[in-house]
Amino acid sequence: MGRPVAIIGGAGNEGFGLALRWAQAGETVIIGSRDAARAQQAADKIKQRVPDANVSAMENSAAVAASDLIVLTIPFEVHAATLKQLKPAIRPGSIVVDTTVPLAASVGGRATRTLGVWQGSAAQQAAEILGKEIHVAAAFHHVGSELLIADGEKVDCDVIVCSDDPAATKTVRQLAAKIPGVRGLDGGKLENARILEQITALLIGFSLRDKGHAGIRITGLPDSAYKS
Repeated sequence: MGRPVAIIGGAGNEGFGLALRWAQAGETVIIGSRDAARAQQAADKIKQRVPDANVSAMENSAAVAASDLIVLTIPFEVHAATLKQLKPAIRPGSIVVDTTVPLAASVGGRATRTLGVWQGSAAQQAAEILGKEIHVAAAFHHVGSELLIADGEKVDCDVIVCSDDPAATKTVRQLAAKIPGVRGLDGGKLENARILEQITALLIGFSLRDKGHAGIRITGLPDSAYKS
């Protein structure tokens, strides 16, 4: 894509899995973490699996300052605080892709239901905190880390992208399509992110009950809908 992808929370399972897949696709990846040493450990693991990977490691603030395409893979309980801390380092015009799901598990409840968010969704909360100069997109909620990290496995899941900025939607759909097996679909305005987040809790319920890795596929659309 010609631009680095900074992954905040990239040392965690979801962030690491996305970083691995994009590194395998030839993308330039920056692993961000509150702990720079932990970010470096994750980057080293990727280089072990992808020797020619273009991957580096930074503390979160440095990572967002180094890219205008940022992916948040952080727990909901630190979502608002992290965004407020990072906001001064995020360049105007940047795209911030929010994968966060406000699961009840973050406050000691069940992972199979979501918490109410005043703004409507975690992604809308991000948009309110970051302001109008930052383009927020909601995506990658339904792609499980186990599948992303698995060696050589195609990911049987569509990625639905919601954003109020059409250019951001297009960019994130293209990024999703870099993962083998994934199609990026336009899910409409950012307000639809609340639906994506609720579906995630439903899929977690399937996975727990049936001991699998539930994903989602959208069928019945013309071929053009699946092309980014």
